Amino acid sequence: MKISVVVPIYNEKDNIEELYKELKEVLESLPHQYEIIFVNDGSTDGSGELLNQLAHQDTSVKVIHFRKNFGQTAAISAGFYYATGDVIFTMDGDLQNDPKDIPKLLEKMEEGYDIVSGWRKDRKDPYWTRVFPSKVANAIISAVTGVKLHDYGCSLKAYKSFIIKELHLYGEQHRFIPALASELGCKIAEIPVNHRPRKAGKSKYGLSRTFKVLLDLIVIKFLLFYKAKPMRIFGGIGSILFLFGIFPLSYLILYKIFTGASIGTRPLLTISTLLTLAGLQLICLGILGELIIRLYFENYDKRPYYIRETVNIQ
Repeated sequence: MKISVVVPIYNEKDNIEELYKELKEVLESLPHQYEIIFVNDGSTDGSGELLNQLAHQDTSVKVIHFRKNFGQTAAISAGFYYATGDVIFTMDGDLQNDPKDIPKLLEKMEEGYDIVSGWRKDRKDPYWTRVFPSKVANAIISAVTGVKLHDYGCSLKAYKSFIIKELHLYGEQHRFIPALASELGCKIAEIPVNHRPRKAGKSKYGLSRTFKVLLDLIVIKFLLFYKAKPMRIFGGIGSILFLFGIFPLSYLILYKIFTGASIGTRPLLTISTLLTLAGLQLICLGILGELIIRLYFENYDKRPYYIRETVNIQ
């Protein structure tokens, strides 16, 4: 068996060498071939040059350089595409994920699971700005998708290659991979992993990301449950909006008939009509836009990134 470890890197120069040493120590202790794929997501702090040095010293290190910063999902997607391992691990490049947990994930996967996700049970991040919003988001994601995980945001995960290469990722969907993979009938497990405080560099995550996740969740819900039966969601929303509109409209019509009073200038008529039409159009346009993007990436084999160069990749 061959193992691939995919690590997105964005301005993590001070953490790269130590991460590389820890990964090498762990991977050398396993009875498997391995490769380490660093994806330089448009770093501007010299991370790219350092990664090239490591790749020239060690052929098991492979580097993908993006032309600019395309985001973590694009970086992970590129790593999946070029990985040659039977099992693919992902982890952050900030040293907060512990490479020593890789054997634990691999051992759990050998029990017959297709995906094993890490759970940062004792998380070393600020509580109110990072941990608490994450807990709320994880609870909502689990409830909406039906895939119960404590920590969707943990980057340390293990995937069987033939499963993950079936998925097309774009936007910021990397955190929803277990939910998307559940549509393929995958067996998913979760185990506690070590989480360490950041030693160097600056976090790229903020409170605003929680709101982005919740917006992405609407799309994931549609793709998981309604993409083959869109009339259920469009018809459901349309029926609700119709009911909310028909009752005040009926009232106004009857009021006009029995009293003869003018209703054309009534705020209730204007507001209910505008909100109903605008809300329905925006929701439909948003979902149709997501479907168009999905078709664009999948039917034309497009990828949400552009590579400048690669090192040690055939």
